[in-house]
Amino acid sequence: MATSKSITSSKYLVPFIIIMLLMFFWNLSRNINDVLIPHLKRACQLTDFQSSLVQSAFFGAYFIVALPAGWYIQKKGYRTGIITGLVIAAVGAFLFFPAAETRIYSFFLAALFIMAAGFAILEVTASPYITKLGDPDGASSRLSLSAAIGSVGATIAPFLAAKLLLHEVDVEQTTIDAFSQVELQTFLTGEADLVKAPYLILGGILAVIAIVVLFVNLPEIKDGDGDASEKKPLKDILKFKHTLYGVGAEFFYVGAEVGIVSFIIRYAKWLNIPDLTEQNSAIFITIFMALVLAGRLVGVYILKIFNPARVLAFCSIGAFVMVAISMSTSGYFSLACLSSVGLFTSIVYPIIFSLSMKDLGGYTKTGSSVFLLGIVGGAIVPPLMGYISDISNIRYSFIIPLICYVYLLFFAFKGHKVNIQDTTNVSI
Repeated sequence: MATSKSITSSKYLVPFIIIMLLMFFWNLSRNINDVLIPHLKRACQLTDFQSSLVQSAFFGAYFIVALPAGWYIQKKGYRTGIITGLVIAAVGAFLFFPAAETRIYSFFLAALFIMAAGFAILEVTASPYITKLGDPDGASSRLSLSAAIGSVGATIAPFLAAKLLLHEVDVEQTTIDAFSQVELQTFLTGEADLVKAPYLILGGILAVIAIVVLFVNLPEIKDGDGDASEKKPLKDILKFKHTLYGVGAEFFYVGAEVGIVSFIIRYAKWLNIPDLTEQNSAIFITIFMALVLAGRLVGVYILKIFNPARVLAFCSIGAFVMVAISMSTSGYFSLACLSSVGLFTSIVYPIIFSLSMKDLGGYTKTGSSVFLLGIVGGAIVPPLMGYISDISNIRYSFIIPLICYVYLLFFAFKGHKVNIQDTTNVSI
């Protein structure tokens, strides 16, 4: 009984289930992108650089919307924030239908941006709301359970998307090049049409959840206003060098992970492994995300035993080595090494977040908001990798994640250390 009580009380059970559903669906939607990239590359006849802009649209929305979303939620409350996020995300999902009808790539990107903007509002709303749904002592347990549910969505997304968007037998580019103009248009239209049903269903689910939230008695929990010491100028965060280095760590961590999973299918195709289709290649993204889930579960105990900075250094070196080995080998072994990176980076986020927020005192809330800006790495790193792939070959594009892990190693050894002058020059 004590265990269930520590998670949430019966009073908050329904709201907690709704929030877990939201985490499941936005993580599922985010990781569909990894399969959407090779699909739209073919449907819209794109280069690797152009197709990687899928991630730029998605994570760019997070970067732009995150801070305004926090302000909006403070003004309107959690319930309104959840409904607003759901409606905006549903609209973005529904826009995939006209985007497929026109087969205009910028239309797809706009739909993704709008959907991600809704998810950004939901994500900014969900975590603090979960901490308030019950006993404060059980907040970390509720967050961990919700994160695990989200990871399940992230894990099944590539497998599900591959079945819906990719072919059982690859259509080679030489075959496409041999099509007549009429055959080509028919083929490309059919490819674009494949996204209609999945995103209409996703939009419908999000709309239904919005209606449920509208009519269900979802408790509106107010934050305390706090004292004046909590209201710190944003510019003062610039004086905390370890926090700024932490924003950089978030940038490179997110960028490397998104970049790797974005190009796993394309890399598998480039390796030219006999009988390995694009659809089957998606299993390596699923393995990557499954290892992330497993690592997070084990990481709860690891971080209680070992120094977080040393764990970060170990994870950074491990990820670097696995990417380097993947780049220098071929076949299934190369793909397996790339997928194993998920295990090494699974607990990087909580480590860099906690190290970045260390000794901020009354600036913690402001620092947390600034830290979120690092997610823009997911919008910038994939296009860099795509550009390198276009001008050379896709194997060399993985040099960018290697650079990212070098920075994480710097943060683990030096960047995370708090300069005492940072805390004495500012009124905490």
